[in-house]
Amino acid sequence: MTQINEARAQAPGPDVAPLLQPLEIGRLRLRNRFVLPGMQRAWTVDGAPTERMREYYRQRALGGTALVITEACAVDHPSATSNSLFGWLTARTAGAWASCVDAVHSAGGAMFLQLWHQGAVDTGGADEGSGFVALSPSGLAHPDKPFGRAASAADLAAIRQAFVRSAVYARETGADGVEIHACHGYLLDQFLWPATNRRTDRYGGAAMSGRAAFPAEVIAAVREATGPDFTISVRISQWKELDYEAKIATTASELGQLVSILRSAGADLFHVSTRRFWTPEWDGSDLGLAGWVKSFTDAPVIAVGSVGLDVDVMATLEGEEARPTGDSRIEDLIRRFRRGDFDLVSVGRSQIGDPDWVAKVRDDRIGDIRPFRRADIAFL
Repeated sequence: MTQINEARAQAPGPDVAPLLQPLEIGRLRLRNRFVLPGMQRAWTVDGAPTERMREYYRQRALGGTALVITEACAVDHPSATSNSLFGWLTARTAGAWASCVDAVHSAGGAMFLQLWHQGAVDTGGADEGSGFVALSPSGLAHPDKPFGRAASAADLAAIRQAFVRSAVYARETGADGVEIHACHGYLLDQFLWPATNRRTDRYGGAAMSGRAAFPAEVIAAVREATGPDFTISVRISQWKELDYEAKIATTASELGQLVSILRSAGADLFHVSTRRFWTPEWDGSDLGLAGWVKSFTDAPVIAVGSVGLDVDVMATLEGEEARPTGDSRIEDLIRRFRRGDFDLVSVGRSQIGDPDWVAKVRDDRIGDIRPFRRADIAFL
């Protein structure tokens, strides 16, 4: 080994000590600032997680991540999903999800169950005889892509109660909280996005107060049903799976209105989904979306987006192989964390690739990390 290479081998990696500090959210105490975000693995049978799923969550908790968030679990309503690949959270499946919670707790982690409704996105799986009807704000997955029909006021009341039932089931499993999925172009996000919310009642209109009304009602109803000590995270995004350039908030002021509405409704935590955590949200500042959200709230914020990898998750799903970014992006992540842009960080594909990713970063063993490969999620 040359002197130069030996010096490189002995050089310390990024100082991740700030991300190893514990965090308290109400009565919940997290051992560090790393999160496994919800990502579909399709290891369910009739909506219930299998032993493989349970072990997957347990291994990431053993590997050092503080908070494990399940993949999207359809809420207890017939319109929540048409695809049997997705999990469900109902009275029938709650026991199997409880076994996942127990496994994560035994490994030293905390766990949230993510509550989701597909809205007008066609996730597949429904045949003509199934009777499935997709419900959404205006029957639109995209401005030029109709699917299903607009939900009536009675439909929305029933869906709201489905979120409540599933949240109560989550609490009964022993979970530390729930994450309400309001991003990526699915039901609650379709209310927030003007392009898919054409309603003329109190749940629509040009103002953020109208578009955010139904998501806020869902959060408030879950809060009332689960009590003040059960943690509620809300996952939001600008981008949609059908439109990467979409915006629910065209200005920082509009984003601030949304954050205030959801926080007042009962949100304890904001999980801010971006395709790349380092991308500035608006001209004139290098703040990413998470940094802007944090500037408007006292609640903790989770940042996410290609941590450890050079391409975003959608590029992976479209067939592009990601490459590890090494120290440089970790250093930028820590810089932003120290600045106060966010309080926690989600690491998705990198933890799929190596369940010990957090421990290896913590122990300055970045060179030992097994790189994520697209084949790791080959089911997609």
